[in-house]
This record gives sequence, C-alpha cells and structure tokens, in this order.
Amino acid sequence: MNAASAPAPWIAAQRSRLLAQRGHAWLLQGPSGLGQYALGMELVRAWLCDAPTADGACGACGSCHAIDVRTHADLCVLMPEVQMLALGWPLSERDQAEIDDKKRKPSREIRVEALRDAVEFAQRTNARGRGKAVLVYPAEQMNTIAANTLLKTLEEPPGEMRFVLASEAARQLLPTIRSRCLGHRMLWPAEADMLDWLQAQGVARAAATAFLRAAGGRPDDALALAQSGRSPDAWSALPQAVARGSVAAFADWAPAQAIDALQKLCHDLLAASVGAAPRYFAPADLPAAPPLAALSRWSRALAQAARTAQHPFNAGLMLEALVAQARNTLHSKHPTAASPAPQSP
Repeated sequence: MNAASAPAPWIAAQRSRLLAQRGHAWLLQGPSGLGQYALGMELVRAWLCDAPTADGACGACGSCHAIDVRTHADLCVLMPEVQMLALGWPLSERDQAEIDDKKRKPSREIRVEALRDAVEFAQRTNARGRGKAVLVYPAEQMNTIAANTLLKTLEEPPGEMRFVLASEAARQLLPTIRSRCLGHRMLWPAEADMLDWLQAQGVARAAATAFLRAAGGRPDDALALAQSGRSPDAWSALPQAVARGSVAAFADWAPAQAIDALQKLCHDLLAASVGAAPRYFAPADLPAAPPLAALSRWSRALAQAARTAQHPFNAGLMLEALVAQARNTLHSKHPTAASPAPQSP
C-alpha cells in the first residue's frame, strides 16, 4: 500500500484501538473533516477481510478487492445519493433508473427506502462467511422515519452483523440510535502530522499550510480544497476582494461554497473584534473589523442564506447579493461618541 492510499496515521491509530474492543455498533462522531468516513471504511474492511490482522484488513484478499471495486455482497453502505455517486458507490437499479429517467434528482439525505433495503439485507445469509457490515454516513442525514426503520435491526442484529455510524453532527441523531452504539469521538491530529500527510497526498508544504488554515485545521477538508484547484493566494486575497465588492472573487464558486467562505470570514472578524486570533485567514489578510452589531447581523443573514443555498433561484444573482451584503457590512462605521452639550453662559 503506497503512502497516498494508506490511511492517515491518526486514522490507523484509531482503527487499531477500536478493533481491539468488542461491540456490534460504533458511532464515530466529531466535526467534519476529521476522517469519520475513512475510519468507518477501515473498520468494515477489517471486519469483512479474509485474513485480518490487529492492524486492520490485509488489503490483498478477495474481500478487500470486492470493497475496493464497490461490489462486496456483505457490505451495505447507506449515504445520501449525491455522496454515493461522488464516492463511486452504486445505487440500486430502482434508484438509478428513477434518476436516469429524470423522475427525481439524487437525494441529499438518506432515504427511508434505502433503510428498508438495509433491513432486508440484514435478513439474508452472508455470502463470504465473515458476517455482514453496514456503514451509515453521515448518519445525521437519516430523518426520524428512516432512523426508526433501522432501530430494531440496530438493537438486535441478526447473526454476525456489525454497524458503524459515522456522524459530523451526532447531537442530531435520535437518542434511541445513540444509546444503541458504542461512542467514539474522533481525534484531532497534530498539525505536523496533518502537514506531513497532506504532502504525502501531493500537496506542496506551503500550500498545505494555507489550505489547512482555510479548512480550520481539518485535514480531510484541507485535502478537498487542495484537490478542488483553488489557489492559496486567491484564498488569502478573498477578504480584501470582498471588501471591494468584487463578485469575480467567486466566479467559479457555487452559492453554498461562497456562503461557507463568507461565514469563515465573518467568524474571523468576530474573533478579531473581541481580541481573539482568527482561525481561517492570516491576520494580515483581514480588513478592519466593522462594528460587532453589524457582524452579528451579517452572521445571522449568512446562516439564513445557507438554508436555501442548494436551491437558489438564480446563482449569479445570489452571489451578487451575498457580495453586496458583505461589502456593506465591512464598510459599516463604528458609532462616534456624542459631542458634549454646549455649556450655558
């Protein structure tokens, strides 16, 4: 296994620790970008491997190959369809046909129909003699009906069946789901380890440092930024471009991506306004912080915009409105002290 395809060292360490413990269901939880999906995959690979070791799957057997090519008969993966397609997991023939026929778009949540298929999967005999596994990611994308569909099987799994639920917002899961799983909080890696890992993925050291800052210190998110083709210099220039009202700074961005970047800028300006260190931008990149009240209003407006970002009526107009709103906020004036009243003669 080469350096680029091997799991990150912090993922490998957590994998070994979890494999040494007993339990039929794990809940991996923590902020996005810390490798919940990668760790979940490492666990199911080891559980289903024909020749597993204390350090995980062998990587060379028929089971490992079947997972690599997304055809393992004893593995059920539950994700929103948009993520299934992005990560190369096949949809059921029924779901793929509905999407191909333009009857609907790929879902952004885990559909209840997929959970019902998983319950049926649980009742079947395993094909390779190593039991069965279900990976749910991100688990918070199950709505209440979907989660309740899984509950009985999660509580009393038939045969040798194990679950791993990976979540970036575990508090949104039903308490009944959380209570049936062993919890594991994802480790936050050391910065030096993250930079070394990003370099092993082909990211130059200076760019790795910039992308890691832009991602708020989250390695998976930093790698995604590096692979998106974005420039570290363009990220550094973004705050001043927004202050000038330059919509061109977001020329190739989707509204959701622009809102995320603006929320990071707003966060750093809020931090700077109360004397804290910025997290996503270097201090020298930031414009002067406007009044705290203006930043608070902007933060609430961005949170509201994020709720409809995936379905804008007109993406171009939405970006223009977002930049105009940002520029107006950044040029808000601090209130001046009132002049003293003139003294009576």
